[in-house]
Amino acid sequence: MGLSVRRSARTRTIGAGLAAVALTAGAVSCSKGEAEQSPKMTPAAAVAKAAKNADDITSLQYRMTGEVPEQGRVKAEAAMRMKPDVAMSMKMTALDEGADGSFEIRLVDKAMYIGGNAEMAKEMDGKSWMKFDMSALGENSVGGGGTPGAGQAEQNPAAESTFLTGAKDVKKIGTEKVDGVETTHYQGTVTLDTLRDSFKDEDKDTREKREKSIEQYEEMGVDELTMDMWVDGEDHTKQFRMKGDADKGRLDLTVTFLDYNKPVTVKAPPAKDTFDLAEMMKELESS
Repeated sequence: MGLSVRRSARTRTIGAGLAAVALTAGAVSCSKGEAEQSPKMTPAAAVAKAAKNADDITSLQYRMTGEVPEQGRVKAEAAMRMKPDVAMSMKMTALDEGADGSFEIRLVDKAMYIGGNAEMAKEMDGKSWMKFDMSALGENSVGGGGTPGAGQAEQNPAAESTFLTGAKDVKKIGTEKVDGVETTHYQGTVTLDTLRDSFKDEDKDTREKREKSIEQYEEMGVDELTMDMWVDGEDHTKQFRMKGDADKGRLDLTVTFLDYNKPVTVKAPPAKDTFDLAEMMKELESS
């Protein structure tokens, strides 16, 4: 039963944040100010300034739409806390899966929960949530790196908005409104190799976080990303889009930041409604 549930969930699951994917420095804003970057500031400098405004971000809310290799078309809305600990709640719909494509992901207390799907509940004796204990299950086990959405769910999507700083061809496209906010639109291309090179001089924590984001693209088989970034009048990223060709399909995701630095509270589902995958694995090992 456990394995069949895993496969069922995998076909409909993409983590948060491809952020997450995640999962890193970036900046977001809900400012309604005018997009008035200094006329002397080059596109590369404007993008870099927006990326540097990440230091004070402790939480964010965002919307995600697009297409992911093997998963198809998706849409999601999420709230994520980065400090003092990581927690996230995401409601997602895999648009190509019909009525069974909607579910929720929660990341709290070093455990990930996937639920809210009636078909999953049928396969789990009526329990509506599956728990993946990230500390108890190994990287190569069902609940480790192979857990549906595990890698992406921990990703901070604001991190990926900073990827454009690694591009050598950043250019200004023009000014546009995003959710009523005046922004300046920038675009460029970046390879994973040049991206790594761009943050080699950052502090250890920043390097580790950005490396974690890059790894998920390597797993997809993406070598190069076309990045679009919309920066508001306070030099914060309001929206970004990333496109690339993967081994098993097209990646095209747009993330729009709705709010930031507001309290985010995520609660674990009731134990009585939760199927604990780690407990099942322990039982199988001892039998």
